[in-house]
Amino acid sequence: MLTILGFAMIATFLVLIMMKKMSPIAALVLIPALFCVAVGQGAKLGDYVIEGVGTLAPTAAMLMFAIVYFGVMIDVGLFDPIVRGILRFCKADPMRIVIGTALLAAVVSLDGDGSTTFMITVSAMYPLYKRLKMSLVVMTGVAATANGVMNTLPWGGPTARAATALKVDAADIFVPMIPALAVGLLAVILLACVLGRRERKRLGMLTLDEALVTEPETVLVGAGGGDRLTKAPKSTGGAGTAGGTEGTGAEDGDEDEEFKGLDPDRSTLRPKLYWFNAGLTVALLASMILELMPIPVLFLLGAALALTVNFPHMPDQRARIAAHADNVLNVSGMVFAAAVFTGVLTGTGMVEHMADWLVGAIPDGMGPHMAIVTGVLSLPLTYFMSNDGFYFGVLPVLAEAGAAHGVSPLEVARASIVGQPLHMSSPLVPAVYVLVGMAKVEFGDHTRFTVKWAVLTSLVVLGAGILFGII
Repeated sequence: MLTILGFAMIATFLVLIMMKKMSPIAALVLIPALFCVAVGQGAKLGDYVIEGVGTLAPTAAMLMFAIVYFGVMIDVGLFDPIVRGILRFCKADPMRIVIGTALLAAVVSLDGDGSTTFMITVSAMYPLYKRLKMSLVVMTGVAATANGVMNTLPWGGPTARAATALKVDAADIFVPMIPALAVGLLAVILLACVLGRRERKRLGMLTLDEALVTEPETVLVGAGGGDRLTKAPKSTGGAGTAGGTEGTGAEDGDEDEEFKGLDPDRSTLRPKLYWFNAGLTVALLASMILELMPIPVLFLLGAALALTVNFPHMPDQRARIAAHADNVLNVSGMVFAAAVFTGVLTGTGMVEHMADWLVGAIPDGMGPHMAIVTGVLSLPLTYFMSNDGFYFGVLPVLAEAGAAHGVSPLEVARASIVGQPLHMSSPLVPAVYVLVGMAKVEFGDHTRFTVKWAVLTSLVVLGAGILFGII
């Protein structure tokens, strides 16, 4: 019964948010609460929620101060050169812009933190998508999928969890998987080409250095070299308008307001402190990779230092915090709402029963192919449950079943990470709310658009692993 209710709860949540019948925050809170009562454990709902909140509180704190930190870095102009560089590469060509999104997300993902990756990627790419009226779900989908492939880095989380759960070396899992993961990354870039060509066909080719004389606000970033961007020309079908763009999020009325964030004349710029801010950011990311302190503490210290040095006057500090309060509230609120969902899913035993049912449904004849089975199961399981639940709860059972048929735990561990491109768009991943929140995309739109491409990318990684004899 718990197995059926668990799947029913997840399906109900996904259907309601994808059909936009409920907001994600409301669905994350109310649906698990109703199912908790339905399984006869309503009296324990408070305990489950508190336990879930306690588990996700450090993540919420990290996101709050990370948003403030990177918001300040955007305000002071740290990422303006990145935008200019991408602008020169993209040349206002939608296909190049989508490819640039994939490359930027992949490179920034080297720090191992999805939230950081999405904040930097959206900050750099959002102005281009917004001005050219490109589909913002294309940006979120490509960024999430690229980050999912890179999330398999040993310091990214899943590989370390798999190594810990099966008591093997993380390097022995990751290094042999590099060729398969490289193929997965190439698949993401190919996907970006396809989606970019589709956007190019819809919008038409656009040009730089042709700013409209009557609309000086079309300047994105003052590059000193004429980096201006014209409005997208209207196509015959009207697709170049905001109304014809899937999931663009914001309306034309607030377009100019959105672009003030990269105004080359904005009062928050601190060009004399550029190298200080760059050094502080590099030191922060290096400290994260070296695990010198817990990530929430690092971002808390970084945000405080960035505010103090760049805006020494209290009114200016309050103004910067207020400017980013909307993002902070939306993202942290979503994380705490997700704590209700995960708390009920775990506390009632639904996750355990769902995992046992799936493992028990595997035919005995599949034992010698348990690594492949693990790879296939990693897609739905890492989407419907947390990485901790899958790697520490399900993976050991799968590895044990494989060992009985002579399958190496290393093969099972390698296969277990192929589902990460899909996992990064799971409603249980806090970072995805940073992505859709900053991009002003509905979570349901992102899910409906991204899942099919993320599944395809995961299967490409699995297929490459089988072809290369890694899995």
